[in-house]
Amino acid sequence: MTTVYDVRPIDLLERLAEILKGVEELTPPQWYLQVKTGVAKEKAPERSDWWYIRAASILRKIYMNGPIGIERLACMYSDRRRRGRAPAHSRKASRKIIRTILQQLEKAGLVEKYGNKGRILTSRGRSLLDKVAHEVLKKKPLPEIGRYYGS
Repeated sequence: MTTVYDVRPIDLLERLAEILKGVEELTPPQWYLQVKTGVAKEKAPERSDWWYIRAASILRKIYMNGPIGIERLACMYSDRRRRGRAPAHSRKASRKIIRTILQQLEKAGLVEKYGNKGRILTSRGRSLLDKVAHEVLKKKPLPEIGRYYGS
């Protein structure tokens, strides 16, 4: 059985974002084009569909690391804040964006709360990710490992 671990992350995220655009519970708020994704960023994302790509990425991270909470996700999406001549410091990503996406994914039935430990995928969410991974692997198979190691 094909899982998320068997495909390239970028291929999986692109295809999963296309599928999530069709989910009516997952709609970006009005402010999503004007906000930055974190304090350390200078500008808002350039892609107009960044909301769906972030949602797909959060689903993948929950699949791989679940149960996981908002703070740990914010650390995973953190970036370095440049402070001129002073050394750069790490700053967490926007927790409002992560929280809103998680609430929308809960309404869609893909994610559920797991006590006070964070969120996990539902069986529907896990099967969606596995189906998308299988579809991506059929469309774009991974190259053989021997090519990379010269054998």
